[in-house]
Amino acid sequence: MVTSDQRRRQLAREKYARQQQRREENRRKAKRRNTVVAAALAVVLAAGAAVYASVALTGDDTKDNAGSDNSASSSPSSPAPSQSESASAEPKMSVDAKATYAMALKTNEGDVTITMDAAKTPRTVNSFSHLAGKKYFDGTKCHRLTTGGIFVLQCGDPKGDGTGGPGYTIPDENLDALGKAGADGSVTYPAGTVAMANTGQPGSGGSQFFLVYKDTKLPPSYTPFGKIDAAGLQVVKDVAEAGVAGGATDGAPKKAVTIEKATVAKK
Repeated sequence: MVTSDQRRRQLAREKYARQQQRREENRRKAKRRNTVVAAALAVVLAAGAAVYASVALTGDDTKDNAGSDNSASSSPSSPAPSQSESASAEPKMSVDAKATYAMALKTNEGDVTITMDAAKTPRTVNSFSHLAGKKYFDGTKCHRLTTGGIFVLQCGDPKGDGTGGPGYTIPDENLDALGKAGADGSVTYPAGTVAMANTGQPGSGGSQFFLVYKDTKLPPSYTPFGKIDAAGLQVVKDVAEAGVAGGATDGAPKKAVTIEKATVAKK
């Protein structure tokens, strides 16, 4: 006869096994996403014969909470600099959704200030305010520069290899801000635009973002949430002028860029 104690232990073992199986499935999914992104660095849109390099965020630590037990979620914690958070929930709203905010990035190549309108992208601004307050971006590198097809510097990955994220995702916002897509399926992201990177799936933004230093055509699927100041745009252009390490058109910038400190404040 099975006692109530034995039954409880059996149920606990089964629950643990389910949690481990889900985690392993999530790890395999993340690896598959990374393989797909690496294999598809460019998407050819036949209608306009335009070539777009993918601006993608793939995070091994982004959790799929569908069907999971509440007890399986990690407790929210403040990350140390250059580390991903273990929290699985988007932070609660703490910004004024009618206000304008400034995100100041102090980098080794110069200061970049980004103006963000919380009225248009409240949850994106709130996430950046939360992460900057946790010193999440401090000491992180801008890991990707693209100088052909699209013209962006990508930052915000605590791992520095394009696979890191905060452990939660935020929804897309303001996607119609740049107008209706043309026949080739693209809109122009003007120089100075700051937008969210994602996995290519809706609502998959995390902490990675890209700075547009020259007018760039992309599908309207990346949340445009900020505008770079003139001095900051020149900093990014100078980095782009130095090119990509190894002479390629897509990869780590030859002139390494480190975000030494990031702060967000209401204007």
